[in-house]
Amino acid sequence: MQITSEMVRELREKTGAGMMDCKKALAEAGGAMEEAIDNLRKKGLAAAAKKASRIASEGTVAASVDDTAGALVEVNCETDFVAKTDDFQGFVREVAALVHKKAPRDVDAALTLPAGSVPLSDMLTERVAKIGEKISFRRFARFALPGGVPGVVVPYIHAGGKIGVLVELHGAGAENADFAALAKDLAMQVAAANPTYVSRENVPVDVIEREKAIYREQALAAGKPEKILDKIATGKLEKYYGDFCLVEQAFIKDPDRKVGDLLKAMSSKTGAAVKVAGFARFQVGEGLEKRSDDLAAEVAKQLNRG
Repeated sequence: MQITSEMVRELREKTGAGMMDCKKALAEAGGAMEEAIDNLRKKGLAAAAKKASRIASEGTVAASVDDTAGALVEVNCETDFVAKTDDFQGFVREVAALVHKKAPRDVDAALTLPAGSVPLSDMLTERVAKIGEKISFRRFARFALPGGVPGVVVPYIHAGGKIGVLVELHGAGAENADFAALAKDLAMQVAAANPTYVSRENVPVDVIEREKAIYREQALAAGKPEKILDKIATGKLEKYYGDFCLVEQAFIKDPDRKVGDLLKAMSSKTGAAVKVAGFARFQVGEGLEKRSDDLAAEVAKQLNRG
């Protein structure tokens, strides 16, 4: 039976064992998942298996950048205590540096990258066994300046790694102190204001139509005349752009100016267009189930199992 990457991934998720160990176990079991799990357990390679069902919603965000490219990664663990340890923080920085250097297409590809003498997936499994908590490499973003395009890729890490941002800014004058300061301000803006898009041109048409339909219904329910519903919807859409589009947002350091005004000012200063090519913002654990058990409840749970 052919052993597929999906089978290997499933076995890794169920046992926490290394990728090559999982592949070998599946081959020995002729592709039978349960038998492969038993084989790993017998060899002591599934020691982290129980941890695979735990909730890993804490963790940290780290970045690695150079003059032309950068990477932002989020790695999760179970407790804030572990997230703050030097060992865990160092591991996450290693992951960021590896993604930055090797530019994998996705997390699955990143897990196959060599981290020293073993794949990153095995290195992660080793950390699980050492730390005693489930650890998950959740996501990453990587930006690189296109060849010949001047600019910078700038990171910003906030609240001890709880929020991380990566911004790709194009424009002449990257070596200029004012340009560098603008890039940092933009990264801080993304961290604080959490935009979804760079500009209104990036908002999908279906999102715009959905918002307009909602605004029309709201106005209609409020008793507004049919003939002005579109005008009201258009006005509210402007506020939507101001909330969710980076260049339309009020600048956090000077709310009387929009972020777009800063870009225009820098463009005038350098004599060339300055624009945000892209950004990523990770907040640790966003969208993940949170662990709610307290210590007493966890102990009681374990006793009841006995």
